[in-house]
Amino acid sequence: MADSVLRRSALLLGEEAIARLKGASVCVIGLGGVGSYAVEALARAGIGRFTLIDFDIVGETNLNRQLFALRETIGQAKVDLAQRRILAINPEAKVICHQEFLDADNRVELLAEVDSFIDAIDSLGPKIGLLEYAVRRELEFVSVMGAGNRLDPAQVQLTSIKKSHNCPLARRVRKYLGRRGIKADFPCVWSSELPLRPDEDTDIPDEIILQRGRQRQTVGSVSYLPAIMGMVAASWVIRQIACR
Repeated sequence: MADSVLRRSALLLGEEAIARLKGASVCVIGLGGVGSYAVEALARAGIGRFTLIDFDIVGETNLNRQLFALRETIGQAKVDLAQRRILAINPEAKVICHQEFLDADNRVELLAEVDSFIDAIDSLGPKIGLLEYAVRRELEFVSVMGAGNRLDPAQVQLTSIKKSHNCPLARRVRKYLGRRGIKADFPCVWSSELPLRPDEDTDIPDEIILQRGRQRQTVGSVSYLPAIMGMVAASWVIRQIACR
């Protein structure tokens, strides 16, 4: 990205920080309502290399909250749309796309050259697997919890996950990581707002709730909450890189 484009950022962060951002490699896993806006913030901050991971295509129900979702993009791969958006902002960026699930078979390879990553996965089983892998290997990352079923942006938090409350997804993450011998203590974006509707997945057995691709409860969402949580996650990554 040309220096003139990042002139305003350089006034705030300094030229050395801008150089670090340009040289950084960041991965975003999950390009829905949270991940799509995280990508936007990272691209406009001048991140030089992206790894994008999402198996999905845009559907009509994505139009209310996902940045890449437009009438004309329905049916297109989210990773391809994210790449197109990044390059429209910064033609010099290197963008690697993986239209696939991240799992035990590929996570070592896909995360091998990444400085930091954002976990924007909304499926519990793959999320637990990724977080266990990242914690055990002391990778640098921030994880985003549930953005649905809430309305109040003022209650979005960025803390250690051990401080989270009122979030069913964060509670389950702590529970299942604990069962694997991991004391969860990593950066997390979450909301302290009580969910507006009851969680219908409470009584599902463990062996089912952790399955990838299982039928899940459809949770209501609004346009701004996932976007805010994605931007907050991106802010953590940007500050970690810029302030080293």
